[in-house]
Formats: sequence, structure tokens, C-alpha cells
Amino acid sequence: MRYIIIGAGAVGGVIGGRLAGAGHEVVLVARGTHLEALRDRGLRLRVPEGELTHRLPVVDGPAELGELRPDDVLVLAVKTQDSLAALHTWGPAPVTGGGTAAERLPLFCAQNGVEGQRLALRLFRRVHGVCVWLPSAYVEPGVVSAAGSPLTGILHIGRYPHGTDETARLVAADLEKAHFEAPVVADVARWQYAKLLTNLGNALEAVTGPVVSEEAVQLVRRVRAEGTAVLDAAGIPYASAEEQRAVRGDKVTLVPLDGAPRGGGSSWQSLSRGTGTIEADYLNGEIALLGRLHGVPTPLNELLQHHANAFARERRAAGSMPVAELVRRADEAVVN
Repeated sequence: MRYIIIGAGAVGGVIGGRLAGAGHEVVLVARGTHLEALRDRGLRLRVPEGELTHRLPVVDGPAELGELRPDDVLVLAVKTQDSLAALHTWGPAPVTGGGTAAERLPLFCAQNGVEGQRLALRLFRRVHGVCVWLPSAYVEPGVVSAAGSPLTGILHIGRYPHGTDETARLVAADLEKAHFEAPVVADVARWQYAKLLTNLGNALEAVTGPVVSEEAVQLVRRVRAEGTAVLDAAGIPYASAEEQRAVRGDKVTLVPLDGAPRGGGSSWQSLSRGTGTIEADYLNGEIALLGRLHGVPTPLNELLQHHANAFARERRAAGSMPVAELVRRADEAVVN
């Protein structure tokens, strides 16, 4: 199989680099300065064993590849807010032998949140969800890093909305030869909703910086408790914290990387790169949506969604709001 990584940023770049390092055929899809850097200098992958450079084909869309191959696997790794554009670009791409990518090729959604795969299912017949446990970073064009050891990450895989298939098992086997654990599960959404709860703190980290102070930790707990109440009210199952710890164990332990930037998660990285967008609408906003549908107030998630979007839109510096100020606003939001 050939892997086409649509969005070669932190998650996509690491998955693509690791697959290439294990001998698999990989095509990277990127844009802007990242595209130029990948073409000029290759993909620089910083991992615990050092910096690895992979010279891989890099394109900005399907036209550069001509007809896609029947054995192609599409990996959608753009941020959810960029999903529709990517899906409408790649879905109509012709496949050798007839038909389009949307009709014939499997699509794996390696994204935070739960909305990307739902968007994909409107266009693609064969959609797979991926629950991404992959500490990674992309701040500098052409460079991605992943500090996990001994495994780079854990990627639960399954058909969306439920079930498994042979393609999932084949992809999982390739990933497990490339420094990942890749359990194939029939209930991938249950793992993704559990991951969604952990990602609710991304906006807080992006706005105020690393969650290290006691007041920041307590606010994250309040935000996640709000999310748990919403999922429970909606009757949406999610893997328990104990179940997640049992799967993770000490398989993905972070180690210092020479030359790798220190920073935060995916939302923090978006602000650091000044992209002008952020994924909060599909993380905290998902909880706000479900809260409105099921009559559960979500003032804290709405507050984080609002401030994260404002920071992205105004291109404000990541981590520039004092934690105490955000806590004050959170307390006011709950009272009101």
C-alpha cells in the first residue's frame, strides 16, 4: 500500500516519517512554507534516536500525482477546521481503473475530536477513525518531532461509525512495524470521545501557557467535568481513565529531544505558527454543541472556545493571558 498523508504537520508528518522509515511508500501533502521546506530539505523527523531525514514525494494536491492507485490509503491529518477543503479536493480524484477516491479508497481520519470523520462520511464510502495518542510538534517548516519512547504513539483504529475490516488490520500491522501500537477496535468512537475529554484543556494551554500551576490544573478539571456531564447526558460512551491508563502504561514516555522546540499541544502550536485558526470549535465547541442539544450548561467550554478563537483570529501570542485572569473570567461565566 502507498500512504498519502494529507496534512504533513505534527501528527501526519510523524506518521508519514515513521512509515517511511519502516520501508513503506509515503507521499506527503503540504502547503506554503512547509511544502517548500519538505521539497528542498526533506522531512526532518526528530525522535529519541536522533534526527532522521526522509526524502519523500511532496505534493500540494492530487493533480500532481495523476490517477491515484487502487492500493492507496489516504490519511487525513489536517486540523478539523481544514477538513472540508481537503475532502472536497481529494474526494473527486480519479483512481486507475475507474471511479474516484471517495468511491474506492479508504480514508483514515487521524485527527483530534470526532467531527472530521463525520464530515468525511458524507463524501467517502470507506471511512476509518483513528484515536490519536501521539505527543508530537510542528513549529518550524519542514521539521516535526515526537518525543515518545519506546513507542512513538498509540493509534486505535476502526471503521467509522463502528466495526473493523481487513484494511484496518493491514494498516495497523504496518504501523506496528513503525514504532506505534495500533489496536484495531470495533468501537473507535468510544476511545475518541475519551481523548476529546483530555483535549478540552488544549485551549487553556494555548491561551495561558503550560498547565503547571494549581489554579490551572483545577480549571482544567472543571472544564473536563463539564464535558463528562455532557457526554453522560447525551448517552455517549467513552473509555474510562482506568482503561486508558491500562492501555498506555509506560509505552509512550516523553524524553528530551535535542533541538526540538519546547511548547505545548496542537492548539498552542497553531497559535505559535500564527495560522489564524484553531481547533477549539471542534473540541470545546463539540461539548458546547452537545450541551445545547441535551440541555446541559457548558459555560467553561464556551469561554475557552471564545478566547481560543479570539487569540487565533487576532494572532495573539500563545500563553499571553495570565492564568489568574482566565480563572476570574471562568468564575464569572459560571455565576452568570
